[in-house]
Amino acid sequence: MDTMYKYIFGPVLSRRFGLSLGIDLSPEKKSCNFDCLYCELEKARPIDKIENQPDPDDIVKEVHDYLSKNHYPDVITTTANGEPTLYTRLNELIDKLNKIKGSSKTLILSNGSTINNPTVREALKKFDIVKLSLDAADQKTFEKIDRPLKGIKIDDIIKGMISFRKEYKGSLVLEVLVVKHINDKKEVIEKIVEAAKKINPDRIDISTVDRPPAYRVFPVDNQTLYEIAKMFEGLNVNVATRKSGGSVQKVHLDKEDIIKTFKNRAYTESDIETLFDDETKKNILDLLSQNQLKFYTVANLKFIKA
Repeated sequence: MDTMYKYIFGPVLSRRFGLSLGIDLSPEKKSCNFDCLYCELEKARPIDKIENQPDPDDIVKEVHDYLSKNHYPDVITTTANGEPTLYTRLNELIDKLNKIKGSSKTLILSNGSTINNPTVREALKKFDIVKLSLDAADQKTFEKIDRPLKGIKIDDIIKGMISFRKEYKGSLVLEVLVVKHINDKKEVIEKIVEAAKKINPDRIDISTVDRPPAYRVFPVDNQTLYEIAKMFEGLNVNVATRKSGGSVQKVHLDKEDIIKTFKNRAYTESDIETLFDDETKKNILDLLSQNQLKFYTVANLKFIKA
C-alpha cells in the first residue's frame, strides 16, 4: 500500500466479512464513548466526539486511489480508533463512498450507542452492512463490560436497534463478544437472546477475546461459544472461530506500511501466510528481529502486532 495514505489501512482478512479495506475516522487518537474491557486499543476515558475530524473528500480520495490500483475488496469498512458514528460528517462520507465502491460492499462497525440519533440513523441506512454490538442487555453487565460514558442506557440502545431494524433495508449484524466471568452467565445471555429476538438481525456473530485486550480479561473456549449459540434459537448465528482465509490476492506492504497496518490490527501467522506476498513476509520477519513488531498469544493463538 502507498505510504501516502493517512486514513485507510489494510487490507485486513476479517473472520466475518472477507477481505476488508479499512477507513479510520480517528487516526490520531482513540475516540470512543465506551472503554470496553476487551478492546484491542489502549485504555482511555470515554468521550463523545472525534477531535480534528478528517474531511470526507480526503478520505474518499485515498479510497479511490487504492481502488484504482488494486482488486476491489469484499468490503470497505468504516471504523475508527473508537466509535465511527461520533464522526459528524458520516452521512456525507457514505454518500461519496457509495459512488465509488464498485463491487465492494460498504460496512460500518459500531457499538450501537448512537442508534437513537436521527442523523446517525440516516447515515447508517445507506451502508450495505451495519454491525452493531450487543454485549449485554442489562445495565449492570453493560456498564461492567463496555464501560460507557455516563448516561448511556442499554434499554435505550435496544429500543433504538428494534426501530432501526424496521427502517433498514441492508444487512444488520449483531455482535456479541463473550468475556469469561463477565457476560458468560446463563441469565446474562438469556437477556441478550430476548433482546436479539426483538431486534431480529440478519445475523448474530458470537465471538470472544482473540486479540490483545486493553484490560486483563480472558476468552471463553470454543465449546462455550457453541453452547451459547444454541440459546439463540430461530436466529442466524455465526460462531466466529478463526478459520483458514482461503485464496485471496496477495498484498504487498513496505515496512512503514506494515507498522501502520499492524498498529490498527493484530494479525495471526495464518493471516500473514494467506494475505501477504513473500517480500512482505520477509519484511515482517525483519521487523520482528528489530523488535518493531512483537508476538502476543491470546487463547492459544499467536498474533503479531506493532
